[in-house]
Amino acid sequence: MSIDKALMDRSGGKCELCGSEEGLTAYVVSPKDEAIVICSTCAGSIEDPTKDEKHWNCLHDSMWSAEPAVQVMAFRLFTQLGAQDQLDMMYLEDDVRAWAEEGLATEEQEPTRDANGTILQEGDSVSIIKDLPVKGAGFTAKQGTTVKNIRMVPGDPTHIQGRVNGTMIFIISAFLKKL
Repeated sequence: MSIDKALMDRSGGKCELCGSEEGLTAYVVSPKDEAIVICSTCAGSIEDPTKDEKHWNCLHDSMWSAEPAVQVMAFRLFTQLGAQDQLDMMYLEDDVRAWAEEGLATEEQEPTRDANGTILQEGDSVSIIKDLPVKGAGFTAKQGTTVKNIRMVPGDPTHIQGRVNGTMIFIISAFLKKL
């Protein structure tokens, strides 16, 4: 999206989240039609901020912006990063907080837990605790098999995704134990 002159003047020719001057673009903060200026680095990880958490240390400054759209983005990113201490420090007007919460991509959901109740996270390694026939793949995932670098299934805390015998499959988390 191109950046209009008023938006560029407001941002001072810098990313409103991290201050970079490289690869600037306009980013619409939904559901309102207000835009902020962000750099290519922020644009590349704004949908999944956990893949570059260190970059988002810049939010410690931008969270104090007088611009509501910047505050909304800082709130959403802190929420996705699980930075409760930063969220506790933020003060948002009621309408700005409602805007920030309305646009959060994922609702708070139950964490994914293994058979022992341990919370599983993206990238963990798990062990299968019971032989599991894999539908459609023609093999059985054997007890004791290690599944590395698991992925969470969005919207479903009862399943994970992982590679077994070279095939990416969905596994019910109740049949797993975190390593």
